[in-house]
Amino acid sequence: MSSNRIQTVGIIGSGTMGNGIAQACATSGIRVVMVDIAQAALDKGMATVAGSLDRLIKKEKLTAEGKAQALARIKTSTNYEELKGAQLVIEAATENEALKVKILQQLDALLAPEVIVATNTSSISITKLAAATQRADRFIGMHFFNPVPMMALVEIIRGLQTSDATHHTVKALAEALGKTPITVKNAPGFVVNRILCPMINEAIFVLQEGLATAEEIDAGMKLGCNHPIGPLALADM
Repeated sequence: MSSNRIQTVGIIGSGTMGNGIAQACATSGIRVVMVDIAQAALDKGMATVAGSLDRLIKKEKLTAEGKAQALARIKTSTNYEELKGAQLVIEAATENEALKVKILQQLDALLAPEVIVATNTSSISITKLAAATQRADRFIGMHFFNPVPMMALVEIIRGLQTSDATHHTVKALAEALGKTPITVKNAPGFVVNRILCPMINEAIFVLQEGLATAEEIDAGMKLGCNHPIGPLALADM
């Protein structure tokens, strides 16, 4: 499947990550079908997208017409059947392995064989999740970062059987969304979280040892390493 055939992206989950991915796709001219179990959750997700687009208008990065066009590209539904027209479906449900497996099995039974399925997991093995489907070669990890509309990075994680064609298509899609993709092997924490979590832990150890206050530790990392937020502030979040 060539990247120019990704005209419609399905998204499972309308929470923080799901609605952020939906916004990124819609503002890039890609149609979206966002599915969740409750209409109230979908309405909340769409309200979040609308508010985010309004902030872009205030910053003069988007016009009112651009907002209307983006919102018009997002269709919401509580029915998985609506995903049948998508060329790629991204699972962005809660970080719960059993739930993700259940969703992926439902998707696998519903979607045409050529459809690519991606998961937005930040920690669960891509190979293990792929095993819940009959399309391991067309299964891949797309780890977006929060807030999705603002964060440039997407980690693309290949499972053991992910095909080169699937990787190429998903990488091209990430670039079409204005993101910078990095390709990562399947391992706990992938790349960013593997590095980030020990850093946060080390900051806590420094605080426990009384080497500096929390404010001083955060200031040191922000000013000395040019981090936008300190590790202890990140831990608080």
